[in-house]
Amino acid sequence: MDESLDDQPESQNIEQETPVADVFIPPSIIRSHVLSGESYTYHSLIPRAVSADMSIECVLGVDEAGRGPVLGPMVYALCYLPLPLHHSLLAEGHHFDDSKALTPAVRSQLMEKMCSDATDLFQNCGWATRTMSARDISAAQLRPNGTCNLNAQAMDATIALIQEVLNSGVNVREVYIDTIGPPATYQKKLERIFPTLSITVAKKADSLYPSVSAASICAKVTRDAALDVLYTAYAGTEDADGIAWGSGYPSDARCTNWLKGNMNPLFGWGSECRFSWGTAKEMLEVKGAPCRGDWPEADDDTDKMKLTGFFFGTEQEKGDELAIWFGRGMTEEVF
Repeated sequence: MDESLDDQPESQNIEQETPVADVFIPPSIIRSHVLSGESYTYHSLIPRAVSADMSIECVLGVDEAGRGPVLGPMVYALCYLPLPLHHSLLAEGHHFDDSKALTPAVRSQLMEKMCSDATDLFQNCGWATRTMSARDISAAQLRPNGTCNLNAQAMDATIALIQEVLNSGVNVREVYIDTIGPPATYQKKLERIFPTLSITVAKKADSLYPSVSAASICAKVTRDAALDVLYTAYAGTEDADGIAWGSGYPSDARCTNWLKGNMNPLFGWGSECRFSWGTAKEMLEVKGAPCRGDWPEADDDTDKMKLTGFFFGTEQEKGDELAIWFGRGMTEEVF
């Protein structure tokens, strides 16, 4: 894959991508998984409005957060609710919009409402996230063979989240997704997988469809909270007012300065870093890392050896099997 494409920051305000100091920590944050670099999935409870009548038709939106950063996870999220409430509850009632058009504080407040059982959002909206760790993203992109690029990983996450909601019995009828490539190609593939659903894939879907806007909030706040948790492994008392690495985007000077100042000469960084990104590669390979690890290649003869070769001796021994039937002779030095 071309890391130079995935490494580019999205065209947005870096400050809008920086987590607030007191970001709401949603239940989609499993601290042990985040700190260990493990990818995982979280599903909220099916909302009361849906669980009371599982035949009710629902609309579902999908969006992501954190595609371009060198630090932190990429989070895919979905949000679903009864079809009649799609616009009235989300757009008109709570003014959901693309997460990039809302301040970090407003995003955090909306997410908190979705998790508070006294609110109409909690009673009517279900949501889920797939937190794809920086470690796993890099591992998939840096495999010696059979690499899995970011688009393929995003597609897999989208399909899995939708299927899991369907498996739970929710009667999803309409699906809206913010595209990760050419919308028509992406939509056709999903329609083949989910032929009974009405699927719409569009650019800027997070600003067109309220369910996608809500999914965008779930994804962005989960990523913000994950960054906050990841930073606790490095933070000291002097960092109490914020995250020193900023938004985690390569174009953010705070991010690149943090990477330069916290680079282990051999191992680089922890599970918070995407080693497949050009920014990280350049720092490790070009900008003065004093240590380098070279792994010796396997012996070609060993690789070509058949399994039976481990049970027989050398070619000379094979030619005189009768002579060594009762064992090999010992020299006098042994005694």
